[in-house]
Amino acid sequence: MLKYVTIVCVVAALCAGAPQNPQDVQILRFDSDVQPDGYSFAYETSDGTSRQEEGKLDNPGSENAALTVTGQYSYVAPDGKHYTVTFTAGPNGFQPKTSLGQK
Repeated sequence: MLKYVTIVCVVAALCAGAPQNPQDVQILRFDSDVQPDGYSFAYETSDGTSRQEEGKLDNPGSENAALTVTGQYSYVAPDGKHYTVTFTAGPNGFQPKTSLGQK
């Protein structure tokens, strides 16, 4: 389970994207809860980036055990547009849905 959480956290960091000047970005909120059968976390930064994610272990203890993840992340692109990606990931793969907000 720990390796899944580690992988998901690394992917989360990569998906958030790198700001123009990382020293200027402040963490406004960070919540995390890791349990034996799942996890959740959320964060928001001063550059408009945010992420919320929840993972649950389905069929724990069986050979059919699988991690199902749901969440969303948002960011402001260099052109000033706000993007939000809502996703699920599990036995059927990664399934994102993207939306574009106002500039």
